[in-house]
Amino acid sequence: MRLLDSSSLVRSTLGVVAAGALVFGLTACSSTSDSESNNTAPTHPVNASEPAEASTEEPLATIPALTGGVDTQVAVDPSFVDALGTLGLTPGVVGTAAFTDGTFSFPITSGTVTYYDPEGDVRPYVQGNIDHEGSGLSLTAADGTLVELSDFRIDPGESKLYGTVTADGVVAAQDAYLFTLWGGTLEPLKTEGGNAVLEGTTVHVSPDAAALLNETFGTDAVEDQMLVGVATITVATE
Repeated sequence: MRLLDSSSLVRSTLGVVAAGALVFGLTACSSTSDSESNNTAPTHPVNASEPAEASTEEPLATIPALTGGVDTQVAVDPSFVDALGTLGLTPGVVGTAAFTDGTFSFPITSGTVTYYDPEGDVRPYVQGNIDHEGSGLSLTAADGTLVELSDFRIDPGESKLYGTVTADGVVAAQDAYLFTLWGGTLEPLKTEGGNAVLEGTTVHVSPDAAALLNETFGTDAVEDQMLVGVATITVATE
């Protein structure tokens, strides 16, 4: 685990905001409106108007094995940085994760993705699993209490991110529901060289994670659906 200096985190994050770089989305969730979303606002149900298995619609893209990477990046929102400072928590990275210029990066290690036309009938229109084993983020309190969130698994159909929670070296939960992924601002799938890119989803603290963090750190300041940031998934298609 590598700790990050809180002041440098704040400065770099604000720099990212000022540069207009918070344009990336963490998950394969999407929509152009609440009524047509793969994952609507966090308080709304997922629109499952027509399951993929019941449809004759062909997917626009299928990646059966995400063995080529690349990563999921999350550009941290200043409000989340402020919340961590209020709680006296120092963020860090775990394993192969990295933090550069206000953005966390978690390498993709395996998974599969199928992407249908957002204007079609299939819901959810992004399906599969995207795994990030061996990386994560940590939160350290002033008294030394350490919580690590790692081995992320994104389920784009559910618009949720799951992971392992470790408190002071002891596994507290596995495949726990950590973050809600709102795709109301997701942009259409695009390609960059041999990579497919999904941009524009906001990342929010799940009710389960909020309750766990509040209990662990003895606070009630971690709010359900607190905004964490905006992120991007980039996957190799070759």
